[in-house]
Amino acid sequence: MIVLMAGLPGTGKTTLARALASRTGGRVIGKDEVRHALFLPEEIEYSSRQDDFCLQVMLQLAQYILARDPARFVFLDGRPFSRGYQIENVIIAANSLRQPWRILECVCSEETTRKRLESDQQASTHPAGNRNFELYQAVKERFETILLPKNVIDTDRPFEASLECALAAIQ
Repeated sequence: MIVLMAGLPGTGKTTLARALASRTGGRVIGKDEVRHALFLPEEIEYSSRQDDFCLQVMLQLAQYILARDPARFVFLDGRPFSRGYQIENVIIAANSLRQPWRILECVCSEETTRKRLESDQQASTHPAGNRNFELYQAVKERFETILLPKNVIDTDRPFEASLECALAAIQ
């Protein structure tokens, strides 16, 4: 199964994806890790073009993993999936692989997001150099409502409750 971790920056997609992968024996494929593996620091541009390229590599890796074990969960992380075409590209790939898909959209309050992003910046714990509250606001302005079936996970709730809700959505 391919699981899209959707939502604005700082809403808990990565934390939730890692916990889900741990519980299911799945694999997280993160855009930011892929970007840093493919591009030298001076080549990183955080553009839509580069993001789309990284997503294509992520989908190829997902295809490879699922060809070896079709029952495995693959969590696509690091992209807010803020545009409809981004989600469509994943669904087309999932359908071509004859894989079910799910969309988990992580949400939380703006204050929680601000605190998470500031904490990550201070600790330098996130690989994306452009990940801050200004990015959150910019992505929020252009975020297209996800019209396909999805499960909304409120990450303001206690983590275990969010995790259980997400597990129920993908089972």
